[in-house]
Amino acid sequence: MTANPPPQLRVGGTPTDLPEGDPFGPHNLPYGVGTARQEPDRPHIVVRYGDSVLDAGAAADAFGSPHAALLKQPRLNSLMAAGRPVWTEVRAQLREWLTASQHRDTVRQFLRPLSGMTMRLPFDVADYVDFYASEHHATNVGRIFRPDGAALTPNWKHLPIGYHGRAGTVVVSGTPVVRPKGQRRPPHEEAPLFGPSRRLDIEAEVGFVVGAPSEQGTAVPLSGFRDHVFGVTLLNDWSARDIQAWEYVPLGPFLGKSFATSVSAWITPLDALDAARTAPPARDVPVLEYLDDAEEAEPGGIDLRITVSINGHTVAEPPFSAMYWTAAQQLAHMTVNGASLRTGDLYASGTVSGPEPAQRGCLLELTWGGKEPLQLPDGSRAFLEDGDEVTLSAWAPGPDGSRIGMGEVRGRVEPPR
Repeated sequence: MTANPPPQLRVGGTPTDLPEGDPFGPHNLPYGVGTARQEPDRPHIVVRYGDSVLDAGAAADAFGSPHAALLKQPRLNSLMAAGRPVWTEVRAQLREWLTASQHRDTVRQFLRPLSGMTMRLPFDVADYVDFYASEHHATNVGRIFRPDGAALTPNWKHLPIGYHGRAGTVVVSGTPVVRPKGQRRPPHEEAPLFGPSRRLDIEAEVGFVVGAPSEQGTAVPLSGFRDHVFGVTLLNDWSARDIQAWEYVPLGPFLGKSFATSVSAWITPLDALDAARTAPPARDVPVLEYLDDAEEAEPGGIDLRITVSINGHTVAEPPFSAMYWTAAQQLAHMTVNGASLRTGDLYASGTVSGPEPAQRGCLLELTWGGKEPLQLPDGSRAFLEDGDEVTLSAWAPGPDGSRIGMGEVRGRVEPPR
């Protein structure tokens, strides 16, 4: 079978000749794993560059990189486990190969069209933890379910609330999501019923991928965030609200969440988001020392602009900069009891919501518990219907006015089986 030809560069140009403002330029360089049409059984690490991908392992071999063995793996885990000094070196090498004019002829041999790749889950997920870090989301949910009580629980502003999810059902963007079945108790029924969820929802979130592990019994401080977190990915934590509402007291989410969590095919290196670091919202309740980031060297927030679409129609634009608890605080809390980190751990922010109605990151909030359905071009929605396709996309400010693209997360709802 004839291999796909490498992308053609402009006459007299260099590998940096991308369309102006391309969000996947040299300031970004996210990692993924894919298979080419002509080699469907060879998953390999690729780096996105515009609408092309670089075969990272083959390029590393050609350029004599000392890290070639890490880049020739079928998953990112070995590179992730290598630690920050290696991540920094590899990123610098990739940028040089793709932008230095003297490497043009060599690097072109290893560039392939993205359209010819099938993207896979880029790393083996070790553990999965989901947080509840947006004050706006938590407040809205509290008002929906406890209209006559306090919107936030007493512990909410003292610690990042989270739960342990199911690593085995984390899937890559584009994987269909089958409507889950389970127990649910309709409002006017005394006993539960069994059947497909009727209140299937999404949660627009940001995921953080752990690279370097930690020792059991040793907490990771706020300052250790960069040493352990390899990169960032968009994430949709699908939720069956009716199953969740019946089961979650007293131990929290279980079957209502564990059926599917979708992540982007692309892991954006943490360093690519340096220009997007921002101060988190002001806190009005003092936190304990291990969570106190007032004196940290860099801002804990990240300015990501998320777009949520259903069947191609934008329904919300949640701002990640509005999150009350930062990813560094979540990591510190997750390990403060001595729990260890493993390469491939994934932890998510929880639903990202802002202060405005159009900034709410789930249908539960957008439709106020189903009471105010969304009006879409193909009909109204209180919750998702079979056949609906949800897409999350995002970008962040980059250096010199550039944009950093995060790669989308897509998932289409299939009927129950």
